[in-house]
Amino acid sequence: MTTAEKISIALPPEMVAIVRAAVATGEYASSSEVIRDALRDWTHKRSLRQQGVAELRQLWQEALADKSPGVSPEEVLDRLERKYQAIAEARGAIE
Repeated sequence: MTTAEKISIALPPEMVAIVRAAVATGEYASSSEVIRDALRDWTHKRSLRQQGVAELRQLWQEALADKSPGVSPEEVLDRLERKYQAIAEARGAIE
């Protein structure tokens, strides 16, 4: 079994109520278990967010290095307008 270090945290009353309710309903055996689970979720979401930022940075660098002429803003807007017009028309046919 790994060793655990005891720390003290302050939570607002609403969060304390959530933690206590999770224990009272039997979802968790202790308040510590609730907090550990919440920290695992937070760590996972933080990791995903950092991966997303890294991917965006990579895409940005690739876009900066791409010397192809690209597509004009007018062309992009025209494509989007046609796409969403088709979606709106399809919805009108369904309803």
